[in-house]
Amino acid sequence: MAIAVTLDLNDAGSCESFLETAASYFVRIDVLINNAGVETGAKTYTMIDEADWDYLLDTNLKSAWRLSNIYTELLQRNAEQQHGNIINIASITAYRTIKGQFPYAVSKAALVKATEVMALEGARYGIRVNALAPGYILTDVSRLLLESDHADDFMKGIPMRRYGEFEDLDGPFLLLASDSPSYMTGSTIVIDGGHICAEL
Repeated sequence: MAIAVTLDLNDAGSCESFLETAASYFVRIDVLINNAGVETGAKTYTMIDEADWDYLLDTNLKSAWRLSNIYTELLQRNAEQQHGNIINIASITAYRTIKGQFPYAVSKAALVKATEVMALEGARYGIRVNALAPGYILTDVSRLLLESDHADDFMKGIPMRRYGEFEDLDGPFLLLASDSPSYMTGSTIVIDGGHICAEL
């Protein structure tokens, strides 16, 4: 069974209602996936204004904390559920320095660190916290960039010489969402065709 519930990530009441509704339908919420991600365009630290900064950090980082906090409280109140699982969606921009990606890269790097600290603090509640860090994945949003005149230059930086497809995320995603890595927490899995270890 699947249900659709309205959610405003930047509204605390909406986030609480979203998870409470899910809990009322399914009793257990086995996995929380923090997948929010917005960009403000190619902006350096001298170009971004406070409104864009706040919007991006609130959406990409604060919402992950807010939902994870509510999820942990729900789990503690639910006698039916002894274990939980949080997956944060980060990015290789957390590790690779790219000009013009200042606010986005900072938010994703912070999410990687948040994953580690949440894993440390969430273990006492039986909650595992891990992250995925995708590289260049071909989507409707990224297609303009990845199929532009600069495409060949981007491709040369990827040892596997191709962009990722959504299907490339399936295996790592299912691994983290399953009970198989029951002793794994605080880790970030990079899926980027080797981009992060490419030669300078």
